[in-house]
Amino acid sequence: MSIYWRNIVFGRGGEGLWISANFVTMADVHDKATRSYNMSRIKGKDTKPEMLVRKFLHANGFRYRLHVKDLPGKPDIVLPKYKTVIFVHGCFWHGHEGCKYFVVPKTKTDWWLNKINGNITNDQKAVSALEKDGWKIITLWECELKPATIENTLKSLLKALQ
Repeated sequence: MSIYWRNIVFGRGGEGLWISANFVTMADVHDKATRSYNMSRIKGKDTKPEMLVRKFLHANGFRYRLHVKDLPGKPDIVLPKYKTVIFVHGCFWHGHEGCKYFVVPKTKTDWWLNKINGNITNDQKAVSALEKDGWKIITLWECELKPATIENTLKSLLKALQ
């Protein structure tokens, strides 16, 4: 005899009580190999917003190091001469509050919220550790580097570094 309850099967047979879970999952529009390939193409380094900032800094005479592993949070750009680090955050991945580019996905919502909140927590820990060590922190958001706002953002960056 089996009782079905929310896609979980409870049964009693010759081997005693058993439980079998049949969870319904949302169908993906891609097969597993295609989804894996797509996710592997998401870059953490040398992103377009990061490259825009790097080109601007270099053109204005600033020399920097990239992704210094010795510093908390592995900052995107490190300016040792100015004891300054620059984080270039993607609005989605780092949960930019109030930004049109940060929209929580409708599927696997809990998983994504845990992922994004974990990133936010890690960012806060890195900023605290860097401030404790006397570093100046500048955070630029992906949306601030869009064509409509990039000029003002880079001018502000230049002022912050001088």
